[in-house]
Amino acid sequence: MKFGPVPVEEAEGAILAHSEQVASGRLRKGVVLGEAEIAALRAAGHEAVTVARLDPGDLHEDAAAERLAHALWNGAAGIAPGRAFTGRVNLLAERAGVVCLDAGAINAANAVHPMVTVATVPDHHQIRAGGMVATVKIIAYGVPEASVARAAGVARGAVRLAVARYRTASLIVTDAPGGPGTKGVEAIEARVVGLGMAMAGVAVCAHNEAPLAREIAAAAGEIVLILTASATSDPHDTAPQALRAAGGRVERFGMPVDPGNLLFLGQIGDKPVIGLPGSARSPVLHGADWVLARVACGLPCGAAEIAAMGVGGLLKEIPTRPQPRRGPRG
Repeated sequence: MKFGPVPVEEAEGAILAHSEQVASGRLRKGVVLGEAEIAALRAAGHEAVTVARLDPGDLHEDAAAERLAHALWNGAAGIAPGRAFTGRVNLLAERAGVVCLDAGAINAANAVHPMVTVATVPDHHQIRAGGMVATVKIIAYGVPEASVARAAGVARGAVRLAVARYRTASLIVTDAPGGPGTKGVEAIEARVVGLGMAMAGVAVCAHNEAPLAREIAAAAGEIVLILTASATSDPHDTAPQALRAAGGRVERFGMPVDPGNLLFLGQIGDKPVIGLPGSARSPVLHGADWVLARVACGLPCGAAEIAAMGVGGLLKEIPTRPQPRRGPRG
């Protein structure tokens, strides 16, 4: 691609690189200059303009962005590419779910040519319907078609959307004298609904092993969530023991995500069970969001996956935390 200033008389057919003021308003950058635009520039007193001209073998920015975006998408269910504009095409989620990426493929595409770029949300990012999954941006007005073809080849199918495989969840809240009661139930329900699931019911019972075990066994939802009145501070505390008493098992207690450290993950029959820390009563981003989203969408989420969440697992401080992580010295 050739780029630089040229006399207005020689600019016809070129792409205007910088917006220019003319009598009828502002002539926007990116427009292909035709006779009318040349006349308007000349009438406004412009003697030269900065333009871009594509070389043989170049692709216009919009065509290049569209080709790469469609390769990246590759027809993945639940994702739709938008229209090309100013060298950009966005990939949008049509449903709530979890974004799954081939990071190596995306990195390889970004290494092909500096003017050919792909930006995405983080891997396993929970997204709402209408949210942006990725954006392809061609930085220059045109790029070599061969580079676009290479980038499209390595990035093909690198983005997909996992959606909820479970339809319902039950929430069990334990209560104790002086405890928080049902505070935070709305925040938990919002997490469930935000994944495209429905609440099968909310049960409240005493913070004791036997009644909690009964509620776990009787829960109608396909996923069982437990929110306890008192923090679960040991793998053999009330809630994990209640799960075992109900015939289930605990697969992982604790996670390297803060807030979220005291979460536990288990199973009863074919139902996943998630023990929620008290900090999950807050609607802010929480380790429980990561675990619930992966579990709901049928993505791997066992001990190994939870152990790998520490990098990036230091999340926002929540105002309800009784013991802030920052000590008296700051």
